[in-house]
Amino acid sequence: MGIEHIRGQLFPSSESIHDSAFNSAKASGQPFLTDRSCIGTLDKTPNSFTINPPALRVESQGLHLERGQQTENWGESDMADASPRTDISTDAETDEKNLRFDSEKVNAAVAASDSSDRSKSNLDQKILRRLAQNREAARKSRLRKKAYVQQLESSRLKLTQLEQELQRARQQGIFISSSGDQSHSLGGNGAMTFDVEYGRWLEEHNRQINELRMAVNSHAGDAELRIIVDGVMAHYDEIFRLKSNVAKADVFHLLSGMWKTPAERCFLWLGGFRSSELLKLLVNQLEPLTEQQLVGVSNLQQSSQQAEDALSQGMEALQQSLAETLSTGSLGSSSSTGNVANYMGQMAMAMGKLGTLEGFICQADNLRQQTLQQMHRILTTRQSARALLAIHDYFSRLRALSSLWLARPRE
Repeated sequence: MGIEHIRGQLFPSSESIHDSAFNSAKASGQPFLTDRSCIGTLDKTPNSFTINPPALRVESQGLHLERGQQTENWGESDMADASPRTDISTDAETDEKNLRFDSEKVNAAVAASDSSDRSKSNLDQKILRRLAQNREAARKSRLRKKAYVQQLESSRLKLTQLEQELQRARQQGIFISSSGDQSHSLGGNGAMTFDVEYGRWLEEHNRQINELRMAVNSHAGDAELRIIVDGVMAHYDEIFRLKSNVAKADVFHLLSGMWKTPAERCFLWLGGFRSSELLKLLVNQLEPLTEQQLVGVSNLQQSSQQAEDALSQGMEALQQSLAETLSTGSLGSSSSTGNVANYMGQMAMAMGKLGTLEGFICQADNLRQQTLQQMHRILTTRQSARALLAIHDYFSRLRALSSLWLARPRE
C-alpha cells in the first residue's frame, strides 16, 4: 500500500469528514449544516493539521444559531408534512371503525334473524303439537258422544220394557238390583244388534228377490231357477237363526214387533206371520195346481192352523197363570218382613213362567220354517219361485202402507 493511502486512512479529507457527518446526521434524523466554509481549514499536507481557534468559535456559534433556525424550520416542515399524514391516518382509522361498526351491525342483524327463525320454528312446532292434541281430543269426544248415544238408545228400550215393573217396585219400596239392570242392559244391546242384522238381512233378501224376478221374467231354465230358489230358502233359514239368538237375550223385543213396521205389527203373531194365513194367500196366486198339489197344500194349511191354535192356547194359559201369580197374596205394609218375602216369592214364580216365552217363540218360528219347506217340496221349482215372489210382494206392500201412513198429512 502507498503512502497516499496510509495518509488517507490516518488523515481523511474535509470532504470525507463532511460526508460522514452528513450521513450520520441524516440517519439519526438530526439537522446538519452543509456549508463547508464554516468548518476549520484542514491542512492537506501530510505533516501539518491546523485549525484556527477563533474562527472555530465563531463558526461554532454560527453553527449553533443556524442549527437552531434549521431545527425550527425542520420542525415546522415536519409538522407541515405530518399534518396531512395525520389526516390521512385519521380518515383511514375512521373508515376502519365505520367498516367494523357496519360489520358488527350486519352480524347483529344476522344473529337476530337466526334467533327470529328459531323462535318462529319453535312457535310452529308448538302450534302443530297443539293442533294434533286438539284433533285427538275431538276424536275422543266423538267416540264418547257415539257411545253415549248408543247408551241412551238402549236405555230408552230398557225403560219402555221395565215401566210396569219399576212402578210396582216403587210402590212396595223395593228396587231392582244392579244385576237385574245389567241383564236388561244386555238384552237391550242384543235387541239393537238384532235390528241391525235384520236390516242387513232385508237388504240381501231384496237383492235375491230381484234376481229371482229377473230369472222368472226371462224364462230361465229350471236348473238356473232352482239355484236361485234354494238360495232364497237358505236365506230364510238365516233369519230364523237370528231370531232364535235374540229370543235368548230379549224375548219381549220379538213379541213387541218393534223391528217391524206398524202395518206389519197389526198382523204379527208370536213374533212373525201366521203360516195358515200365508198359505191362503198363496193358493190363489199359484193356480193352476194339480189335484195332488191341492191336497198337499190343504193338508199343510190345516196342520199349520192346528199348530197355531195350540200355541195360541198355550200363550193364553201363560198370560192367565201370570195374572193369577201376580194377583194372589196380601200386600200389607212394606215394612213387614213377611210381606216382602211373599212378594219376592211371587216375582220368582213369575220369572219362571216368563221363561217359557222363549219356547213359544221358538216353536212359532219352527212352524213357519217348516211350512216354507213343505210348500217348497209340494210345488215345482217355477211354482216355488212364484210363491216366494208373492210372499215378498205381500210384505213389501205392508211396509209401503206403513210409510204412507206415517207420511199422511195431519190436521
